[in-house]
Formats: sequence, structure tokens, C-alpha cells
Amino acid sequence: MRVLMFGWEFPPHISGGLGTACHGITQALARHGIETVFMVPHIKGSGQGMDSHLRLLSASGTTMESTTARRILRTNQKVWKRNIAIRHVESRLFPYATEQSFAFQQHQIHGAQESNTIVTDYENQSQTITLHGEYGHDLIQEVYRYGQAAAAMALQEYGGKNFDVIHMHDWMTYPAGMLVKELTSKPLIAHLHSTEYDRSGEHINPEVAAIEKAGLLAADIVIAVSHLTRNIAITRYGVPKERVVVVHNAVSRRQAIQQYQPTPLCQKEKRVLFMGRVTFQKGPDYFVEAAHLVHQRMPNVRFVMAGSGDMLSRMVRRVGQLRMGSHFHFPGFMRGKDVDRMYAVSDLYVMPSVSEPFGIAPLEAILYDVPVLLSNQSGVSEVLRNALKVDFWDTREMANKICAVLSYPRLAAEMIKNCREELKTITWDRAASEVITTYNTICHAGG
Repeated sequence: MRVLMFGWEFPPHISGGLGTACHGITQALARHGIETVFMVPHIKGSGQGMDSHLRLLSASGTTMESTTARRILRTNQKVWKRNIAIRHVESRLFPYATEQSFAFQQHQIHGAQESNTIVTDYENQSQTITLHGEYGHDLIQEVYRYGQAAAAMALQEYGGKNFDVIHMHDWMTYPAGMLVKELTSKPLIAHLHSTEYDRSGEHINPEVAAIEKAGLLAADIVIAVSHLTRNIAITRYGVPKERVVVVHNAVSRRQAIQQYQPTPLCQKEKRVLFMGRVTFQKGPDYFVEAAHLVHQRMPNVRFVMAGSGDMLSRMVRRVGQLRMGSHFHFPGFMRGKDVDRMYAVSDLYVMPSVSEPFGIAPLEAILYDVPVLLSNQSGVSEVLRNALKVDFWDTREMANKICAVLSYPRLAAEMIKNCREELKTITWDRAASEVITTYNTICHAGG
């Protein structure tokens, strides 16, 4: 079986857990004999490459012949006309224009307080689409342009027939998946790693939510990474219950866990780690408030907030207001060996997320024998039954449990022992088997 998979990022160039999850699931699918063609907007470096277990393609630089452009434009209008009206705007400018892409025209799709998008027009000549693939201010325009480039590549390279399933990861790839499904009639899977309600609470971006809803409703089956996320797909977006299945994420086992010799300072103090995006969704403000309560009782504890995000400067200011600057460390965004080292020198990992669809980081921490404290509002808590848990808003109880783990080594050791046992069943191979079952279900349903 061959799968055409759409993603927004892939290792080594990742910004969070989405790329890590895509890598883990595709590796496991390969071990089960599934051939995957994975397309991203842009690959840094060589531009187009081959990973050891899949074919990795960059949509940027796709040349779209005039006949293909006409077909894609007509189909794109058909896809979005079902939910929103189309108004053409006579403009030849858009961000990140190049000499080749300048000839493209913009078309804005406006919905009644629901969504808008940009689609490119065509002329009687071939055109090249250039993408940057970042999470910039023009992200929504980039998402739609990626969809057209991806569709052109699927038609021109595969004729729209040389794959069995379309598998799209999160809302940035939904326009691509929906367009290719309409062009090829191949079955479509939406893999839901996160929702706009997770990222923004009740203050959602209506454009993003509209794209997310359209993609989920267009999919033949939605794979949610937790029951928490499945419930959001059903209650917020109206996806029928029978079309949403749960496949929990996992963690990739490294060949060898690196051993790091703790510094004298590490031996004298306890370290509590927050690692992730410093954004509303991850609850960094609750971590800081709980840390202040812990500091009043255990002054020899150092708190580390590793990551970047729009709340970082506010967290730095709050730590200063609490006069905890000498006990707080902000190392910024980390990757690779720096992440491994941070886990290895920590005594507790805390994930106080307000709404976490899954959360792979706690599983990584357990690989380094680090006990974990999770919010009840996280998908990973569904599979880590022996981890300590707390409501994200209950900073006093969060502080109590942090103090308990740091004060009683036997408690920490028992947590690690039990969680490591659970980790044996939380594998990408298990997840891949469940995904393949989904593939087989929709392929057989389609005849």
C-alpha cells in the first residue's frame, strides 16, 4: 500500500511535537510494509530529499502547467464553494513573491464571518509556486498556496492514481488533502494532533477554525490522538462519532540513552523542568505560580522553563516580580542533545497544559527516569495511569505534588518503575497497526 501524506514539518527541521509524531508514525508504518510519500511545503537545504524510511518531497518549486492550473483552480473553487462564497480580487501581489510566482493572481474567498483564503489564478503558461513553509504572519495564505502546489505535484508526478490513501496532518494540510481528494477520488484521512480550541481556548481564530472544520468534515475518517481530542472533533466541529477513531501517540526509543554527569550545582539542588511552547495552551503561567509556592517551602529548587513563545517575556517579568530570578532559568528553544541533557539533569518534569491533545514530552522524560506530573487536561494522561496528575488551574495542589516528589525519593522511584512498565505498550508500532486498520477500512469501503 502507498500513502500520500501531507505534513507541515519533518525532522530535523521541527518546531514542536507535530514533526516528531509524523516521524515516529511513518517509521513504524515502514516497518509494517507501508510505502509513504511525505510532502511538506519546503525543505531547508537540498530542497528535496529521501529519508531512510520514506520519500520526502518539497512542494516549493513545483511547476504547474497551464492545463493543470486551470483544473486545480476550478476544483479549488468547487471545494470551497460548498461552505463559502467566492469573490475575485484583481491583485497581483502577495507576500514572498518571486520573479516566477509574480504572475500568479490572488483570489480571496470570503465567508460570512467564517473564513477567507487566497487562491492563485492561471495564465496560458506554466508557473512555479515558491513556498517558505514557516509559521509566519501570512500562514493562511501559505497554507492555501501549499495546497495548490501539493495538488499539482500529485497530479503531475503520480497522475492522481499511484497511491491508495491520502493522509493529512493538522489544519495546515487540510486544503491540500481536500483538493487532492476532489481531484482523485482517493479516500482521505485527517490526523488530528491539535485543534484551534486547544491552542486558543474560546478566543479562536475563525479562519483557522473554518479550515479545520472543513477538513474534518471532508475526511472519510478522522484519527484523533486522544479521547479528549476526539470529543472536541465531535462536539465543536460536528464530526459524526462513527467517523472518529482514537490512536494514541507514542515515543521513539533511542538506540542508547545518553548519560550525563551532573555538575556540582546539580548535585546540590533539585531541578523541575517545563519544556514546550511558552503559549496559552501549555499553561506556563500556572507553572510559574506553582513554582513560587514550592520556593517558599523548598528554597533549594531550581525551575527551568525551556522553550519559546508569545508568553515568554511575560513569564520572565512575572518571575522577576516574584523575586525568583536566581532560581529560574530560561534556556530558550532546545533541540537534539540539548533536550536529552535537560531531561537527564532534571528531577521532575511538569506539563501543566490547559488543553493538551496528547503530549509526547512526558514519555521522553520517562525514558530518562524522570518522574512526571501532568494536567488532567492532557491526552497522555489517558495512557500514563501511574503518573501524578492535577488540574492545570490548581496551582496549590500542583505545588504540593512537586514538593512530595522532590522530598520522597521512594515515591519518585516507584512512579518511574510503574511508568516505565506502561511505556512498554506505548509504541509507534502499536499506533501504526491501528492506523493500517483504518487504511484498510476506508479502502475496502471504497470498493
